[in-house]
Amino acid sequence: MGTVSDAEKKPAVIFVLGGPGSGKGTQCANVVEHFGYTHLSAGDLLRAEIKSGSENGTMIQNMIKEGKIVPSEVTIKLLQKAMQESGNDKFLIDGFPRNEENRAAFEAVTKIEPAFVLFFDCPEEEMERRILSRNQGREDDNIETIRKRFNVFLESSLPVVEYYESKGKVRKVDAAKSVEEVFEAVKAIFTPKEEKVAV
Repeated sequence: MGTVSDAEKKPAVIFVLGGPGSGKGTQCANVVEHFGYTHLSAGDLLRAEIKSGSENGTMIQNMIKEGKIVPSEVTIKLLQKAMQESGNDKFLIDGFPRNEENRAAFEAVTKIEPAFVLFFDCPEEEMERRILSRNQGREDDNIETIRKRFNVFLESSLPVVEYYESKGKVRKVDAAKSVEEVFEAVKAIFTPKEEKVAV
């Protein structure tokens, strides 16, 4: 079953995690540009599926309307399909796994363990500041929503980060710094050791 060629064909997957406003999207775009990864956002794939009007899309839409969480398998299938269609073998998966169940299901279904987890560590105050400055004018109703999103992140996603931390797979980046400084830290993570020339 598990021949060598099978192992070679396994794509490199990096999970990108961080709270709302931690700058994940910006940094993913930088990694794509510099290192040739394909960026897959679980949220974008679900939205695209809904837009397509497929049976699957209608089911996803109804679940979201009812405030239910889309089953892991559904999201994982969309991720797998996007990976196959991309023609690439290096992926940044952003905003997934959102919880332990997602994580276990992803590994069980795809048989892929992430190479590592890129974790954008950003204090809540800084994330709030960024999100509020991004959508000025709706501040009062937003602060509550932002805090809710942040709490969901802490409750659901942090256990995923802790799980991979116990396996030595988390690369933590201080995301409170400027975009340029954060990318310098990210670049260092993605640059193979032998390419780092001593200054």
